[in-house]
Amino acid sequence: MVSNSILLEALTVEELNQLIGTSVKNGITELHHEFQTKHQSEELLTREEACKFLKIDGSTLWAWTNKKKVKAYGIGARRYYKRSELLESLTLLKK
Repeated sequence: MVSNSILLEALTVEELNQLIGTSVKNGITELHHEFQTKHQSEELLTREEACKFLKIDGSTLWAWTNKKKVKAYGIGARRYYKRSELLESLTLLKK
């Protein structure tokens, strides 16, 4: 604690303002990035969007859904896919 008080005594008001401002900006930027990442991963995609995201044909998506390789959620006749679950369904290929 003593070292913190000595450090703060050595700072000018302008340096302290700059230090606090930089810390707050970095915290806000990190929080914003974390929020964006979580929001995008929970995004629901339509069949067409899921096909475009995975760069596959609709029949392939249909087959993968029936084989339980990807999870589909529905409302009426509409089907939706979670972006995060599509990414999780991808597997590492061995060479």
